[in-house]
Amino acid sequence: MLAPFGIRPKGTLLARMLPLAQALTRRGHSVAIIAPPVQNPEDAGTRVVYNGVPVIHTALPHLTDPFTTFTHSAAMLRRALAERPTLLHLFKPKGYSGLAALAARIVRPRLPLVVDTDDWEGAGGWNTLRTYPASAKALFAWQERDLPRRAQAVTVASRTLESLVWSLGIAPQRVIYLPNGATLPKLRLITPTTPTLLLYTRFWELDLTELSAALAAIHTARPKARLIVVGHGENDEEDTLRALAARAGFAPMLDYRGWLAPAAIPATLAAAQVALVPARDTLINRARCSAKLLELMGAGLAVLASDVGEARTFIQSEHSGLLVPPGDPGAFAAAVLRLLDDQPLRERLGAEARVAAARFSWDALAPLAEDAYRVALGGQDA
Repeated sequence: MLAPFGIRPKGTLLARMLPLAQALTRRGHSVAIIAPPVQNPEDAGTRVVYNGVPVIHTALPHLTDPFTTFTHSAAMLRRALAERPTLLHLFKPKGYSGLAALAARIVRPRLPLVVDTDDWEGAGGWNTLRTYPASAKALFAWQERDLPRRAQAVTVASRTLESLVWSLGIAPQRVIYLPNGATLPKLRLITPTTPTLLLYTRFWELDLTELSAALAAIHTARPKARLIVVGHGENDEEDTLRALAARAGFAPMLDYRGWLAPAAIPATLAAAQVALVPARDTLINRARCSAKLLELMGAGLAVLASDVGEARTFIQSEHSGLLVPPGDPGAFAAAVLRLLDDQPLRERLGAEARVAAARFSWDALAPLAEDAYRVALGGQDA
């Protein structure tokens, strides 16, 4: 498996690649992850085994830009080929790992390639959201169109991505739907003394003005309710939320904690009664498959989410959570108040959410990856 970045950022490697690799290892496969240490240089040149899966970070290059890109990619390719792979599985068709996969198609054309896409990277996606240089945006957009076409099979994390990949001219039988999976935490029972909500977010996925309107209404109706906020924005959006809170009068309900260490997350989830998952109806939100949503459901929380993209894949409204239309802060606030006022409803939704999340365990999803590998290997046993 070729990773887009290292083990430290909480993202594709930790939430998708590593647990899938571990599930495949439990099924008898030999899997190694090759990662560039671009965001975690302290891990450069290391090999650490996580429950049977080695994560190998390549060494830092000695050359500087513009050669860094090519030396990172060449190092990834050399290290991957040293594992004598049956096939390569590229996670995210972009960046250093994408160039390494492209080079592999040139130097080892008979080595099957599977490309995984779990986000939309081009226009309307991360290229629009992030302030990448124009050259990087052009490269990422090209890679997203080109690499899936070169692959023998493509795994996609959402139905929207499935349609987008089909639109590239890739035959449906080569595209395998592989949503994100859940790792159920051990339940911790804490009875909050005050009504407690949880927002676990990176902020870019939601509309702060709409959220502010909903929170102001909730605070007016339930002034004792508090909101734990976990996460950090791409552009310091948490500061904007605090400013909106001061202006709208709901600042007393905010308990902002920033990014938390993974070990601190379970206790934080257990301290809440209701998890909020608001989202704008945008291409990037329709294309993504939220691992956080499954994490919240697996923790047994009553979840209230915007009905956008993959949310309805995981949540059956009124059974394993509540779904509300995006862009309607009044409906969002009303649903929150309903959950705060109805303990039996919260408990039933939380219990059903945990059962629903269990159906998306990585052990249950690993055979879908094997389907992609069979396609890539031309029908041979994966």
